[in-house]
Amino acid sequence: MAETFYQTSMNKHLLLTTLSFLTASAFAAEPPSIPAQPIAKKKELLFSDNFQGGEHDQRWHRVVDTFAFESGALKGTQTRVKDTPSKDGKSVIKAHAAVYGLEVPTKDSVVECRIKFEGATMIDVEFDDRKYTGAHYGHLCRAQVRLDKVTIMDEREGSQNEVIKAMKDDPAKKAQVAKMMAGRSATFPVKLEAGKWHDLAVETAGDEMRVTIDGKPSGFLKSPGIGHVTKSKIELGVAGQNGWFDDLKVYNAEPVKH
Repeated sequence: MAETFYQTSMNKHLLLTTLSFLTASAFAAEPPSIPAQPIAKKKELLFSDNFQGGEHDQRWHRVVDTFAFESGALKGTQTRVKDTPSKDGKSVIKAHAAVYGLEVPTKDSVVECRIKFEGATMIDVEFDDRKYTGAHYGHLCRAQVRLDKVTIMDEREGSQNEVIKAMKDDPAKKAQVAKMMAGRSATFPVKLEAGKWHDLAVETAGDEMRVTIDGKPSGFLKSPGIGHVTKSKIELGVAGQNGWFDDLKVYNAEPVKH
């Protein structure tokens, strides 16, 4: 009798595990195809910086340590590498990529720059709206670049959405979270070389984002959060040690009708 009960319990456990896996798999989608042509047409130049000289635009500002102007470029080095107690011991300072902010409001835009990995594990371009409270810290969307992949994320409707973040701690809502997260990010393989400068362009047009690296289409996502009307600032991020930016340009843009 005990053996039968045990076997029945195990069968139920296996069934629930299988259903959970199938549910999560159902919401996993193939990456979207990347448009061969630009989705945004550049208009006026809103901002540029080649990082030469000793003075820099006042719209730059510290967000998370540490960035420095060195050798005619902008270098990011992650210094918050692990969770540490605050000085008063009442909270924990979380590990975080280095982030540098730029107060250049946009809606549709083209951001161009050169990037180089010299120990960094990730370099990204992010768009935020600090006045928007539906997502953590106003995070909207971003393009993350690694040596082997590009990931585009709609954070407003995905990973940084406050409703979703609140649900993640409840195991009973795992399937619901997976359903809400479906289609909010896409990852594409690339092959970049450490120690070499690469040309990066990030286009946002309506609810679409497209990434090109060295002129090659490398990522694309269509998702509602990308279409957030006011992207009040741009943030550059580096995880790991020493990621470089140079020759940054930000253009106002309009969607291209194909």
